[in-house]
Parts: sequence; C-alpha cells; structure tokens
Amino acid sequence: MQKSKTIVGVKDLREHLQDYIKKISNGASFTVIRRSKPVFTISPVDEDENWEEVVDFTKIKKGGVKIDEILSRL
Repeated sequence: MQKSKTIVGVKDLREHLQDYIKKISNGASFTVIRRSKPVFTISPVDEDENWEEVVDFTKIKKGGVKIDEILSRL
C-alpha cells in the first residue's frame, strides 16, 4: 500500500530542508509545488534497490574534481 504524499511549497522546502530530510528518512513522501503546480516528488530511497558506484571522484583527487574539468575531457 502506497503512503499518501503531502504537498509542500518550494520555498518551505528550501527554508526547512533539514526537517524534510529527517521526515523523508522516516518514510514520508512529498509532492513539491511551485506557483500552485506540482514540479516533483520527493520520497525515500528504496533500501532494497541495488546501487552501484560508478566513479568516486574523491579517490581521483582529494576534495573531488571540478565539473568543468570533467566536461572538458568528454
């Protein structure tokens, strides 16, 4: 059974991001609206889903690699 999603405004999400992160970590989902129109949904990551590390840029260079450096090599 899918949990219902609560509606939240972009401004409120931005201003209270840490609170929403905590709620999402506890299983809550939100539909984010901007100017009274839904723009995206935020929900917890499925723990059973397999995630594969493709590249860890912090292993290449301490502190990571700048995006401009990566894009220039593509």
